[in-house]
Amino acid sequence: MPYPGTIAGERWSTPANLITAARTLGAVGLAAGALAAHSLWLLVTAYLVYWVLDVADGAVARHFDHETRLGAVFDITADRASSVLCIAALLALRPNLAVPLAIYVVEFAVVDTMLSLGFLAFPVKGPNDMYLVDATLWRWNWSPPAKALNTGSIVLLCLLGRPVLASLCAITVLALKLWSSHRLRAVLTEAAAVSP
Repeated sequence: MPYPGTIAGERWSTPANLITAARTLGAVGLAAGALAAHSLWLLVTAYLVYWVLDVADGAVARHFDHETRLGAVFDITADRASSVLCIAALLALRPNLAVPLAIYVVEFAVVDTMLSLGFLAFPVKGPNDMYLVDATLWRWNWSPPAKALNTGSIVLLCLLGRPVLASLCAITVLALKLWSSHRLRAVLTEAAAVSP
């Protein structure tokens, strides 16, 4: 069901937002420790905290019906903070991964951020509800398999020491995000044309 409200009056202190805050502090702290200590184990732990609690905050928000636009924006920005610091630690540990990680940062921290914030132009709670706007965009970007593959595949290939495969995967995901951005613009243009 479309979300009729705005962020005005939405609470910060939902259980999901508290989990987002905790996972961001935990992942960023562990990634900073991994960067300082050149520790692969701290980095892997940072990624686990980031990914497991990222799934948890969304599950809690949906279970308690606490999904908000404010929470969606918080989640999107927290993801980028956690991811960028984890990438910095991974790059310090494995400089040979510079190419796939650079492509990934552009794809995730820039292109995907703009794409994910596109939900704000529609009466939905967040990217998870974009299937109400465009099922194809949602399927390729925010469905559970898409979210797992678009981010996890590149990072896992990097952690496994496969820079060529990680680069090809990062280029593919970047191309998908650019195509999705073009499609989102077309959807926005169409929506503007039908609006009174």
